[in-house]
Amino acid sequence: MNSKVKCLVQVPAQTKWASVALLLLRLVVGIAFILHGFGKIQNPFGWMPPGSPVPGFFQFLAALSEFGGGIALVLGLLTRLGSLGIAITMAVATCMHAFVLHDPFVNLTGGGAFELPFVYMMIAILFISMGPGKFSADDKVFGNSSC
Repeated sequence: MNSKVKCLVQVPAQTKWASVALLLLRLVVGIAFILHGFGKIQNPFGWMPPGSPVPGFFQFLAALSEFGGGIALVLGLLTRLGSLGIAITMAVATCMHAFVLHDPFVNLTGGGAFELPFVYMMIAILFISMGPGKFSADDKVFGNSSC
C-alpha cells in the first residue's frame, strides 16, 4: 500500500481515554447523520423541494455523504473519507445559511441559523485530523500509524 494512502487509513496512536472519547463522539454524530440522511437517501436525486436551485447530482452527493458518512462514523471504517464528505456537505450548508439566507450563527427566536452545520463541520474536521481512535474498524483493518 502506498505510504500516503497508509497514513490516511491507519489510526494514529492515542491514549485509551482519547479513543473512548472519539468512540462516543463518533457514535452520537454518526447516528445523527444516519437519521439526517435516511430520508434523503430514499429520494437521493430529489429530496429538496421542487424548483430548488441545487441540481439532483449535488443532492445525491449530500444524501450519500450524510447517510454513508454516518455509517462510516458508527463503524469507524473509512472514517476520514466519510468525515471528508460530511465536512464538505456541512461547509455548503453553513455557507447557504450564512451567506445566501443571511441567517445568524445562533437564532434566539428559533429561526434559521448556521450554528449546527458549522459545529458538525468542525467535528468532521476533528475526525479527519485525529482519526477514529483505537476502538474502530479502521484500527482493526488498517492498524496503527506512525505518520
